[in-house]
Amino acid sequence: MYYFIEPMVEDDVPYVQAIEQQSFTTSWSANTYRREVRNTQSCRYVVAKASGSPPTSLSKNGGVPNAQRTGIFSQLVSTLLLGMPAQLTPQATNPIVGYGGLWVTLDEAHVTTIAVDPIHRGRGIGELMLNTLIDHAYELSAQMLTLEVRVSNHTAQQLYLKYGFQVVGSRRRYYTDNGEDALIMSTDSIHTPDYKNQLRDHRRHLFARLQAQSKP
Repeated sequence: MYYFIEPMVEDDVPYVQAIEQQSFTTSWSANTYRREVRNTQSCRYVVAKASGSPPTSLSKNGGVPNAQRTGIFSQLVSTLLLGMPAQLTPQATNPIVGYGGLWVTLDEAHVTTIAVDPIHRGRGIGELMLNTLIDHAYELSAQMLTLEVRVSNHTAQQLYLKYGFQVVGSRRRYYTDNGEDALIMSTDSIHTPDYKNQLRDHRRHLFARLQAQSKP
């Protein structure tokens, strides 16, 4: 199965919401997603899609259909054979298996959400989307990244720590479903040579992991 990243469009919203409902206990309205997708001045939302064969448009755009080839797109192959059966959904040819987004205020890029269909978790798709969002942060001239994460979500925390996020505070009873606290995590400047070198190393390892998974 091939996986690739595309910009989220309004027609994707119902499928994004289906994954959201399997991933979180609270969800955004369809109108919220549509508003975020339309706000191209300060927002970037992406989806990960699956395909049984390389889509035709991939060969014409270096592996990235309908997407700007920034950062990760020039360093990683964004269509990856992961050796998994296709997810059967009523969706069209290339089902959405994950999504993520961020918005930028002044010089801060805030990662608003990342989620992967439970069937496709543990394959590096979430990490691939985080890298894509980091590239969009560069594109929007952000200096740093920030996000909130549940105190109980240790898997996500480990991924964020890997990419230079550190715990800088907390929000008491931030999540309305159960009153759980959120950790506030932020990076230092993403423009330092150290950060860029670490990012390059992480991407090299991610690519190697995904390549290994592609082997029968």
